[in-house]
Amino acid sequence: MSQQSLSHRILFLNTLAFAICFACWTLNGVLVTFLVDKGIFDWSVVQIGWLLGIPVLTGSVMRFPMGILTDKFGGRIVYSALLILASIPLFLLPLATNYFMFALLSFCFGMVGTSFAVGVAYTSLWYPKEWQGRALGIFGMGTAGASVTPFIAPTLLARFSESDPENGWKWLPILYGAALLLMGIVFIIFSKTKKVEGESKSVKELLQPLKRVRVWRFGTYYFLVFGSFVSFSQWLLPNFMNVYHTSLILGGLFTTCFSLPAGIIRAFGGYLSDKFGARKVMYWVLSSSVVLSFLLLFPKMNITTAGSGLMASKAGIVTTVSKEKIVVDEKVYPLKPFDKDAKYNAYFPSKKTWQEAVVEVNQQIQKKELIADGITQIHFEANMWVYLVLVILIGACWGIGSAAVYKHIPEYFPNEVGVIGGMVGMIGGLGGFIGPIVFGYLLSFTGFWTSSWMFILILSLICLIWMHRVIVKMTHERLPDYAKDIDRKE
Repeated sequence: MSQQSLSHRILFLNTLAFAICFACWTLNGVLVTFLVDKGIFDWSVVQIGWLLGIPVLTGSVMRFPMGILTDKFGGRIVYSALLILASIPLFLLPLATNYFMFALLSFCFGMVGTSFAVGVAYTSLWYPKEWQGRALGIFGMGTAGASVTPFIAPTLLARFSESDPENGWKWLPILYGAALLLMGIVFIIFSKTKKVEGESKSVKELLQPLKRVRVWRFGTYYFLVFGSFVSFSQWLLPNFMNVYHTSLILGGLFTTCFSLPAGIIRAFGGYLSDKFGARKVMYWVLSSSVVLSFLLLFPKMNITTAGSGLMASKAGIVTTVSKEKIVVDEKVYPLKPFDKDAKYNAYFPSKKTWQEAVVEVNQQIQKKELIADGITQIHFEANMWVYLVLVILIGACWGIGSAAVYKHIPEYFPNEVGVIGGMVGMIGGLGGFIGPIVFGYLLSFTGFWTSSWMFILILSLICLIWMHRVIVKMTHERLPDYAKDIDRKE
């Protein structure tokens, strides 16, 4: 077998294993929602947020050491062991009878999230520099595995629960565990060992690059683009069910519409990064994230507030009060009535205004006294289909951005791809852990679901401003004459 064919085979195995791991990693997004919806477990919104985030926490924190192990022992051994060992807690999950047991086993099977750091380090060894953006982008398509769970799991849960409503759900984690175990065996048989060439480094030497601010900056970008993708791959299902009253199956389908394109488009993100440069791509991604998260921020709402009232132009006695007018002595004050037949706009915010009398017949009033309240009602339907399209677009931006972030790593750190990729992946994965928890607290505090997008908007602005300031600084340091010329022209 030629070197190129072998490289493509390894890439295929890495991507397939990563997709299966990612499907397992986001299992709680559907399973926990189902268990609470059916009353099998009685967990609060905050507890649900923690259960969604706990597997992501494990897969995030452990990425760093798993990246080191991959550089040291090779991807074949580490990946195979990960797949086989992570299947054990999934086989044990049906035995969970309370919150603590469920959380503990979720923490254990969350190790599948480290597959990203392992796969990035293992994949990058098989391709030259000019191909690594595309290769890592193709590997990153494995994140589309997050779309498998919301797509098939609700249907499977409904099918399993038909004959046994209380215990039917237990077959789902068993199937997922079997898929991991089978993939681990396949990986042992068909993959090949390859490690970083050169002398092995000590842990202290491997940690040296982490002193650079650049690593933490890349990690912050990844915290946004990848962490948000993971968070909403789980958060969107209860979001659709609560706001738009979809069924579990339809909500799962809509969540798939978000996560599938976001995963698949990573390969395109790798291509764009190779062709135009990762920096240009990240400018576009972060700017789009700011705009789209702002548009998604506005909740479905019906607000009644004070409007333009009516005041008397002179003193007198009220002689007539009706829905249409108020008469003070002989002075007639027309009122704007409530129009019950007026329709709200299905796509944009719209308003109704009317006036209601606050005085009575025979009441003595003074000049400039309020005689009718103005009432304004603002309605925003937050059309479900518009919301879905915006969610798909921002997910696609994050998918492209995820590939662009990882394009930087082999260029800046060619001999520490595992450890740096693991560190950046860990920071990004922590975004996936923190996201559902923060969203849960924001929902409890504000009372509306779109509060999660405020968090994304602020984070997007931080990343965009930080990147722009770094680039401006680099321009002034490396091309001072050119920078001065730009300043003079501006």
